[in-house]
Amino acid sequence: MAELLLVHGSGFGAWAWARLIPALSALGHSARALDLPGRDRSDVSLQDHADAILAAVRGPTVLVGHSAGGIPATLAAALAPDRVQALVYLAAYIPRPGISLADLRRAGPSQPMRGAFQVSPDRMSYRFAPERCAALFFHDCPDAQALAARMGPEPIRPQETPFPAHGALPPRAALIARDDRAIPPDWQRAMAADIAQEELASGHCPHLSMPVPLAATIHRLIATLSVVA
Repeated sequence: MAELLLVHGSGFGAWAWARLIPALSALGHSARALDLPGRDRSDVSLQDHADAILAAVRGPTVLVGHSAGGIPATLAAALAPDRVQALVYLAAYIPRPGISLADLRRAGPSQPMRGAFQVSPDRMSYRFAPERCAALFFHDCPDAQALAARMGPEPIRPQETPFPAHGALPPRAALIARDDRAIPPDWQRAMAADIAQEELASGHCPHLSMPVPLAATIHRLIATLSVVA
């Protein structure tokens, strides 16, 4: 089975994967999560995020990037194609060379997160308005308010950095969250137009709302991407 490293999105942390890891383990996979740097409002770069991912890679690994985590996961894969076997995007932004994550968000067909950003006085970080988090990210989770209370700050610089040109990437697939209220599902499909796609009837965080069906879908995708343990 596969070694998986789970990369969280904006405002999240390794805590967000706690329900998915045992579901993946039950299917024979080894799954771990990391906290990307910058949760303490320190000044970090997109390269710092990719470096943190690669520092956590122990051997041939499948990266699963949720939401904004799709960007540094892709950069890590581009930097170390010998160590990253495959990429799975989960309700994620999928980068294009020369375009930043912020550009991708603004290019979407609708802007459901407009007005939800609270930028720090030094403009180095932001967080999502607490009163918006439950509806944006967790509407299909029974503990939406408790999850919303765990959302933290996110460094701005990595999201404003144009994605660098890169060489070949490993096999990739996207899981589209069909009831996502943060990243429009049609935009997810468009960003993933040239790679394999599957869909889940979930909101933005299927790893929290439906971890067992998500684990089964990831398990199937890993086989489709010809990942060898």
